[in-house]
Amino acid sequence: MTPTASSTASSTSSHAVFDDVVRSDSSLRRFLHGLPGVDQVGCEARAAGLATRSIKTTSKAYAIDLAIRMVDLTTLEGQDTHGKVRALASKAMRPDPADPTCPATAAVCVYPDMVATAKQTLGDSGVNVAAVATAFPSGRAAMDIKLADTRDAVEAGADEIDMVIDRGAFLSGRYLDVFEEIAQVREACGDAHLKVIFETGELQTYDNVRRASWLAMMAGGHFIKTSTGKVQPAATLPVTLIMLEAVRDFREQTGQMVGVKPAGGIKTTKDAIKYLVMVNEICGDDWLDPDWFRFGASTLLNDLLMQRTKMTTGRYSGPDYFTLD
Repeated sequence: MTPTASSTASSTSSHAVFDDVVRSDSSLRRFLHGLPGVDQVGCEARAAGLATRSIKTTSKAYAIDLAIRMVDLTTLEGQDTHGKVRALASKAMRPDPADPTCPATAAVCVYPDMVATAKQTLGDSGVNVAAVATAFPSGRAAMDIKLADTRDAVEAGADEIDMVIDRGAFLSGRYLDVFEEIAQVREACGDAHLKVIFETGELQTYDNVRRASWLAMMAGGHFIKTSTGKVQPAATLPVTLIMLEAVRDFREQTGQMVGVKPAGGIKTTKDAIKYLVMVNEICGDDWLDPDWFRFGASTLLNDLLMQRTKMTTGRYSGPDYFTLD
């Protein structure tokens, strides 16, 4: 699932659309603070209401397979080994070895030094390699180091780069610094797909989530992503709702699509389906595709596989039936 022609075009043309806005911190501030404010009570109520929706039988089976195809199967631990990454990549290609009809995941997400191992294992399977970069998860490094981190991952074979923004700069109102950082990383990505991580648990307000969403899209990000998974709270339904509204509104204004990736804390099939319902309600069918919506997860896949087996065989396989990640 490599970036489509339309997604690549959107990343390069956003700058021209917003040339007048990104001339200075003051012009960016006027634009971002001029966005409609988020009604916290209304947002949380709508997210809660959408979470009560349920789907059954064939629709649920379709949703489970779609969710599997949207998973960025992730390992981002200091104790990661090449053997663990090879095993994870094998699982991404064949999540259920006993069932060849089970779809592959979208990507395997690893640290840059593990990209070559993942790439070698995945080969031409169609499963992408995503690499976290720019001093993940803190984002605290000099710009030349962040760019070198990105280039190293791309040169090792990464199809996708998950970068983290400088939250300190954003919260200090240094919006132009954040914009330029994203734009430079996007350029360093070359043909690789760029996902921009906000760490929404540190952004403090829903209004800041909306502002960060627009800033990242204007700077050329292909995806906007909630979290690193290292800070709580990570992905939540209200935060994802705001980001989905942002990509929908961005498309209406520019004609360009941007993807959304909630990450961290999404563990069950029930959780995943809540997000898919929200995507459909807020953005519509176009975003119900791995090119435009992903789950950053390490444990979600096993629950999806257990539920899938239950639907196809009529019995639960149990959590020990599948490999632990």
